[in-house]
Amino acid sequence: MARLQLKNLHAKVAEGGEKILDGVDLEVSSGEIHALMGPNGSGKSTTAKVIAGHPAYEVTEGEVLVHLDEDEFEGMTIPEEKRIWNLLDLEPNERAAVGVFLGFQYPVEIEGVTMVNFLRTALNAKLEERDDLFEEGEEAETEEEAEDSGYDTSPMEGNADEGDVGVAEFQELMAEKMDQLDMDTTFAQRYLNAGFSGGEKKQNEVLQAAILEPSIAVLDEIDSGLDIDRLQDVSKGINALRDEQGAGILQITHYQRILDYVEPDHVHVMLDGKIATSGGPELAERLENEGYDWVREEAYETA
Repeated sequence: MARLQLKNLHAKVAEGGEKILDGVDLEVSSGEIHALMGPNGSGKSTTAKVIAGHPAYEVTEGEVLVHLDEDEFEGMTIPEEKRIWNLLDLEPNERAAVGVFLGFQYPVEIEGVTMVNFLRTALNAKLEERDDLFEEGEEAETEEEAEDSGYDTSPMEGNADEGDVGVAEFQELMAEKMDQLDMDTTFAQRYLNAGFSGGEKKQNEVLQAAILEPSIAVLDEIDSGLDIDRLQDVSKGINALRDEQGAGILQITHYQRILDYVEPDHVHVMLDGKIATSGGPELAERLENEGYDWVREEAYETA
């Protein structure tokens, strides 16, 4: 179990200094689904990128904390002094290692890197970084162990001897996750997002989260550009992240339609860089019917 906590978070564009976030307070726990909504330019995507450590933004005030609420974390015992992490002190790869995942709004295409090779490399890198952070499994590799003996399998799949998760084990894991997401297994050998439709790219983002098994997944407008069939597939994957893996979900979206399939426990509306109001699923339905003007009026009446 983990809890992501944003406390009075302020941030600006690193180059130019435009202020974007103006005191965001938000908590997301494992097993919960939160929807973050708001008009364009309100700070939703900036919030996601700041959580992940995007270098385009500079945090000027506040904290982004991850609380590891139980003694056990991903099957390992964590010391008492390492149960609270300030993400602002960590590099992006270290943030991933303590259980945070960011699903991109615009996933990049990488020619020449197969999905299976990319995902196995990412998983092994996360496990190695996690061990370093929690001071477990830090036994130095011997020179013999570190030596690369070359490809035991196809170069499309990477070196079999690299990392904690070998090729055969990973292929089994990936096939299981792709089956859960109703993905064609031939995708595993395609280059990362290259030639993928918009829906396939978003489905691939959910597949990455399913394999990396984060405690908290931040999904930035993962529903944009999806037709109804792909929306249902992606929604099925998001629900599986919560129901089968226990992840907490921060779902950034403009629209009610994905929330018809991924029912949130909490809905938050962001205006002008801060959370203006929060509520249950009924809040998203009211936004769908009435827009954001009433939120703005109520927020500035009470300001």
